[in-house]
Order: sequence, then C-alpha cells, then structure tokens
Amino acid sequence: MIAFLGMGLLGENFTRALLKKGASVRVWNRTYSKALALEAVGAKALADVADAVRGADTVHLTLKDDSTVDEVLAAAAPGLLPGATIIDHTTTSVPGAIERTRAWKERGFTYVHAPVFMGPQNALESTGAMLVSGDQQVIARVEPALAQMTGKVLNFGPETGRAAAMKLLGNNFLVCFTAGIADTLGLAKALHVPVSDLSMLFDTWNPAAMLPNRLKRMTSGDYSQPSWMLSMARKDTGLFLEAARQGGVDLTVIPAVASLMDRWIAAGHGGDDWTVIAKDSVS
Repeated sequence: MIAFLGMGLLGENFTRALLKKGASVRVWNRTYSKALALEAVGAKALADVADAVRGADTVHLTLKDDSTVDEVLAAAAPGLLPGATIIDHTTTSVPGAIERTRAWKERGFTYVHAPVFMGPQNALESTGAMLVSGDQQVIARVEPALAQMTGKVLNFGPETGRAAAMKLLGNNFLVCFTAGIADTLGLAKALHVPVSDLSMLFDTWNPAAMLPNRLKRMTSGDYSQPSWMLSMARKDTGLFLEAARQGGVDLTVIPAVASLMDRWIAAGHGGDDWTVIAKDSVS
C-alpha cells in the first residue's frame, strides 16, 4: 500500500496515475477537501497524516519546502511502518536532503530524495524526468517503481544530495530562461514587433539547439577564437537597452548582463568570445 502526502497539482496527478495502474493509495493534504476529492477515483483520504501513512510500505511526498517536509514527516512518524521507504519529490535545499537521508536512516527508515522535472500532465501520463542520487543499493531497489511514475529516472550517482543540487540547477536555468523571454517580449513591445512575428522567428530558428555546444564553449577555458566578440555583443546589448528606453520599457535581465560585459571588457577581454563572461563561474 502507498501513501501520498500533498495533493497539489503534482501530487494529485501522481495519485491518479498510480490508481490507474492498480495501486492502493491513501492520500493526505493539509486542506482535507483536496484529499477527499480523490476518493471519487479510488483513493482513501485521511484527515490525520499519521493515519494516512499507517500500514504503507512506501510514502511519497510532494510538498512546498524543507520546513514543510520536516513538519509533515514529524507528524506522520507515529504511523510509519517500521522500515518504510519515504520518497520525497519536493524541491528542497541540498543540506536538507542530506540531513533527512541521514536522520531517517538512523531511525530505521529509508529516505530517498527524488525531485522531478514534471508538470501535472507529466505526472498523470508518467512522462518527464525524476532525479535520484545516494546509496546505489537503495536506488536499485526503488528505481523500478519510480520508473513507472516517470518517463526517465536520472541517477546522478552515490553522492547524497546531488539530485537536490541538479533540481536546483535545472530550476535556476528555467528561471533565467523565462526572465530572458520576458526581456525579449519587452524589447519586442518597445520595437512594436507583434508576438506573432516573434513566434514565427522561433518556429524557424531554435536557439535551444545551441545549448550543448554553448555549454562546451563556455566551460572550455579557451575564449581566444571568438564567434561573437564580447565588444560586439556589448554593442548589440547597448542597442537593446536604448530601444527599450525609447519605447518606455524596463528590461530586467539585460542591464545586469551589460554590467557584467563591461567588467570583462575593462579587464581586457573585449576581443575574446563573449562567452568569457562565464569564466569565473567555471574556473
């Protein structure tokens, strides 16, 4: 029997998918009505979290943050089956994941941090990616069940907390990516370019395809053979900023990038490839 704690969009759809696969699932949510709604599709809702985990050999969590995970697990502890496995899909800090792994092992339980790159629809369809790391014997034991919940289980090796770090790195990229799109939309507004034209550009020109090679170039340590000189990239960045100013639009990311470029140009790197701005991050 499985217990699932946290019936947000992700937890709810994980539960629905498990039920479709024939699993017996008990559910809990701080707002009980969200858990109770899943009884219509075969789950058993419990108002008390200790009751929800009682008898479950595996307990899944999709909660908010470190403190919420610690609070909910402390409340659930009296009902935990001796030796139960706790699978935590919450995005948390690296130290939090490490400490929980250690602390729950000392208490006789298995704690696995398994954050995901999955939206609600992925959870329902068992697609997307789930990240794990740590004791490889434990990972080998839980991976078959986790693989049924997602399209791909990515094992980042024996270091406890590495999965948490990789999740934060991925989310960091998504935040930067989205903020960059927001600046691009702002510049389009300033230049009176409709979103339809921007969509047509990206339907044909896919900068995401550049990512693997860009990462290699930025981490190579050699910026002496420029494909785009930093001084020229800074010139274009100035054009972005001036167009935005004239159009009455405030950009968020680009001013910080311009400042970073200026520091590297002042240090004598204007003739290098513009990816030199990442040098301090990788050296």
